[in-house]
Amino acid sequence: MASQWHSLVSQKLFLARTLLRQLDQPGRISAANEAELALGREAVLQGATELLLRSRSLMLIMLARFHQKKTEEPTSLNALALLIGEDSSDLSGLRELERRSGSWWQHLDQLEVAQSRPPATRKTVSPENIIAVSANAGPDRSAQALMKSLEAIKHFADDLEEQHSEW
Repeated sequence: MASQWHSLVSQKLFLARTLLRQLDQPGRISAANEAELALGREAVLQGATELLLRSRSLMLIMLARFHQKKTEEPTSLNALALLIGEDSSDLSGLRELERRSGSWWQHLDQLEVAQSRPPATRKTVSPENIIAVSANAGPDRSAQALMKSLEAIKHFADDLEEQHSEW
């Protein structure tokens, strides 16, 4: 049963990878003008991000199934901890990723916050305020950064599947 969840996680990651590869092939996103091209790129980035976030959520359910929780569907690490206990090595691995700066877990947390809120209003630049203008870049939404997180999630999920299938 848990293997089905691993397959679902893998499927979402495969779809995200498929979207991100479209950005490497400029002719794949056909556009009549620059605005349409930018819109297509944004759609691909947001779609891939949503698939990565979904795969992370599904991984929590996969872990619950590995721990014989047949119906529960945790939506956070804290909910998973209540189900399987804080002393689980699976949970401690995820907690470490949650704390480690630059980890795929933190990257997805940042992307989730950025994608769940309206864009910040930016000041217009004029000669009077040019010194006071600063840019808040937000999380790295580049295809390379998303692909790096995708590969790390895939590796983590595959390791979990391998560990639990040995039992």
